[in-house]
Amino acid sequence: MTDDSSFTGRVRRYARVGSAMAGLGARLAGERYLGLTIDRERHAADLRAALGGIKGPLMKVAQLLATIPEALPEEYVRELIQLQADAPAMGWPFVRRRMMGELGPDWQSRFKSFDHTAARAASLGQVHRATALDGRFLACKLQYPDMASAVEADLRQLRLAMGLYERYDRTVTTADIHAEIGARLREELDYEREAAHLRLYGAILKDEPGVAVPRPIPELSTRRLLTMTWLDGRPILDFAEKAPLARRNEIAMRMFRIWYVPFYYYGVIHGDPHLGNYTVAPDRTVNLLDFGCVRVFPPGFVKGVIDLYHALERNDRELAVEAYRSWGFGELSREMIAVLNRWAAFVYGPLLDDRARMIQEKAKPGAANLNPDGRGLVDSVHRDIRRLGGIAPPRAFVFMDRAAIGLGSVFLHLQAKINWHQLFHQLIDDFDERVLAERQKQALTRAGVPLPAQ
Repeated sequence: MTDDSSFTGRVRRYARVGSAMAGLGARLAGERYLGLTIDRERHAADLRAALGGIKGPLMKVAQLLATIPEALPEEYVRELIQLQADAPAMGWPFVRRRMMGELGPDWQSRFKSFDHTAARAASLGQVHRATALDGRFLACKLQYPDMASAVEADLRQLRLAMGLYERYDRTVTTADIHAEIGARLREELDYEREAAHLRLYGAILKDEPGVAVPRPIPELSTRRLLTMTWLDGRPILDFAEKAPLARRNEIAMRMFRIWYVPFYYYGVIHGDPHLGNYTVAPDRTVNLLDFGCVRVFPPGFVKGVIDLYHALERNDRELAVEAYRSWGFGELSREMIAVLNRWAAFVYGPLLDDRARMIQEKAKPGAANLNPDGRGLVDSVHRDIRRLGGIAPPRAFVFMDRAAIGLGSVFLHLQAKINWHQLFHQLIDDFDERVLAERQKQALTRAGVPLPAQ
């Protein structure tokens, strides 16, 4: 395997990326300032081709951007969302050296067996299956070399790309989006932090039926190696294609609670809703995987989410204003609030509708993005925000939005038909901000996860 962290590897890598980003900037600038017509579809495909051969955080960033509303033009989103985290794995000689660096020269004696071939290769590392000395099946997640410097270099490239787009379209200010992505990516490099996230979710979800979270193995883990219990399961899309509605609904309801029990009870959300991050066991237990990207919110942010729901339910403009203010939007005009409420009414729509329904009733079966009505709404909201001078989304919204959209896409794939209103009210009817704050403090402290800034 070629080590892409070497000097020559980085030169080749950034020559490809730099060329792709320069092309993106030149084309968008030409369209805006010179009135040139560009073939966005073709250029977006070229951009995906350039990024798709790169192993590392930039590929992950591209996938993130593809799920954040308004971060990039629609044509680019359609191409980038197709990027798959399946870069070529490190070969065995390289893995052996990396494991020696993490656990010492006798590392193989600490396992009963260790598979030479990676079970899964992703953007920041790869997973090998192993067996513990006591017979337990393990997953060993080994980080690629020099990822810290690669993250910083890729974030500089991302800042350039986002800055160029902002010159083209000032509807959404991207500085906080970039800062939030950077903070989460840097956290993902710390596997000791991810082990703490595993402990946190294991405790939060221990009483949830039909849910499994891997358990970390501290004595076989380091900052760049995370060893955890192996969870057997099949891709969730298998159920979308073959299972009857009752079984698909069961999986969807478990997914809903997996994501939102942590949020509404503890102010915590799993921020990486990639389809590869959950599998289903033979007994229909849902396995939640990959805890690198976990976002912890102040209790007031959670209250704001619930307040906006009630504001839409009661047509209470003042409560909506307070919800947006609590999230960090600052002072908003009446017109801007009306525009944001149009988008919020679409997002909250399934929760406001007290009946069994699909998450998006007009979506085509298997579709993973907004239905045509939703796409039109996004476009109209975008135009009105631009007309009103643009907006700077608070940092916390980047991964909250991404989690909601990613989870919605799972429900679409499953074609689940559920009373989302009742599921939601089971979580919020007894909400108390002070109780959440105390519960959150205790859970995070026990797991070793930092408390959020208030």
